[in-house]
Amino acid sequence: MKRALAIGLLALVAISAIFAPVIAPYDYSRQFRESPNAQAGHQFPMGTDDLGRDRFSRLLYATRISILLAPAAAFVSILVALAISSLSGLRSTVADQSVSWLTTLSLSLPWIFLFIMLRALLPLNTRPEASILLTFGLMGFAGWAWPARIFRASIRQIRDSGWLIEARASGISASRIALVHVWPHLRAIAIAQFRVLIPAYILSEASLGLLGLGVAEPLPSWGNLLAELQHPDRVRDNPWILAPLVLLMLVMIALEALQPVREQLREVVS
Repeated sequence: MKRALAIGLLALVAISAIFAPVIAPYDYSRQFRESPNAQAGHQFPMGTDDLGRDRFSRLLYATRISILLAPAAAFVSILVALAISSLSGLRSTVADQSVSWLTTLSLSLPWIFLFIMLRALLPLNTRPEASILLTFGLMGFAGWAWPARIFRASIRQIRDSGWLIEARASGISASRIALVHVWPHLRAIAIAQFRVLIPAYILSEASLGLLGLGVAEPLPSWGNLLAELQHPDRVRDNPWILAPLVLLMLVMIALEALQPVREQLREVVS
């Protein structure tokens, strides 16, 4: 029952995000200058913000950005992790130690300062589309280390296995060995790591948005919508300001209900 409810909620959120331009009554950037901070009503189901923009429309578009781009960033992380950890499959101690060193270094770096530095280097009139690529692109490239550590451990286990040595001795090309023989052993780990990274990146974008380092205005995301919670007086006047936070919490609960992550990773590693 719990799993079915989680699937239903995520499906509803995903459909709303995909069809946001159809469902939203207004464009996310349209301003009703005569109605700033309007209360919820027939014209504005969730009221308007201080610039007179419809909160409901902006929430739909924000969900589209946060929900659909987090899996893309997770996919990039998995690809980068697979590419780097595959060096451990080489019969070279230097390559394997290099992968271990890079992974440890990446895990120890405070990536939040990288976002701050890069955002400071950008001009104030940076296009919002560029901020999307920067936010989710950096998350994708910065998040490769943890899955790479798990991939490396698995590759080291199968590197000297009898069936792999026999495949090499048979003259099978390295690309075929990787795709036909090694990838099936890593696929379950990759899927589990992909599912772990999606909620992590959703929360990361929300945190960056609260700091003003995420998706730039006027494009909405859950992060910059949550920034309004820094003004408690507005919440008292219009409780719909809490809608992005409530939706974020529901999505995270649904994702957790769909993936007993720790148990899956124990089964995969064992």
